[in-house]
Amino acid sequence: MFKRFRKTSIAVALVATAGLAGAAIAQQKTMAIGTGGTGGVYYPLGGAIANVLSKALPNTQATAEVTGGSVDNLKLIASGQSELGFSMADAALDALNGQDKFKSGKVPLQTLLVVYPNRMHIVTIEGAGIEKMSDLKGKRVSTGSPGGATEVMAFRVIEAAGLDKDKDMKRERLGVAESVNAIKDRKIDAFFWVGGVPTAAVTDLAATPGMKIKFVDHADLAAKMNEKYGKLYSPSTISKSIYPGMDKDNANTEVWNIIVTGNKMSDDDAYNIVKTLVEKKADIVAVHKEAESFSLDNQVQERSPVPFHPGALKYFKEKGIGK
Repeated sequence: MFKRFRKTSIAVALVATAGLAGAAIAQQKTMAIGTGGTGGVYYPLGGAIANVLSKALPNTQATAEVTGGSVDNLKLIASGQSELGFSMADAALDALNGQDKFKSGKVPLQTLLVVYPNRMHIVTIEGAGIEKMSDLKGKRVSTGSPGGATEVMAFRVIEAAGLDKDKDMKRERLGVAESVNAIKDRKIDAFFWVGGVPTAAVTDLAATPGMKIKFVDHADLAAKMNEKYGKLYSPSTISKSIYPGMDKDNANTEVWNIIVTGNKMSDDDAYNIVKTLVEKKADIVAVHKEAESFSLDNQVQERSPVPFHPGALKYFKEKGIGK
């Protein structure tokens, strides 16, 4: 009798334990983070963010997803396939308003964090005959992958320079890693890439024996771009110390990156995500130095055309950052 009671007690205990384990599994949150291609900056930063969030937030498993970039990330959020993602501010504004690549419908978005500025690289090599924007006429040029926002900004730079993206150049639609391979193989003469610095794929090109990298100055076009598209762009500089073989600083344009979510994230989740990213910044900087910009000073609406999530605003207010 005692033995039967003991076995029954053990069985009940096992069922109870299994039930608790099942409840724990049920409470586990998965969080997909839309990033970009493996040759850019979004992907390594996204991996670092996923690691930090998975460690810091209870019952949370975050993963960084390889994508085409901002446009893909925004569409993944719209379809519910990603909880958050990186985006350039200009692409996010288009999504919010249902314009350009988002004419099929507006995407309800909220900003969690303004992260770092993306700098437009217009890259060529010595011997391609390209010194200035007008020299792109008649050349073979990649303007970025269809799923990224490089293409969005590239078209605006080309337009501001008085060129026609369809008539004045033979245009390819390649991501940064593919663009680098194509220019190495002499299949294109130049490419556009908007990303953080240094971008691994561009560094690879700059360090390639027998090739000398060159950048096309275009900072003077920022004002004209802003006249048409709103105050999204600023003149910027890529220091000659960033990539091997640069002879001089590159005068370019920049746009801020933001991490966005849709309209379903709770205030508590948004608060905890933002708090973690700001307070664990050093862990992310260890993967890529652009994370230095994950600072409270940058959390101003002027850098994000998308409204901040109420949960993010709650954290900023606690830290004395008013909106």
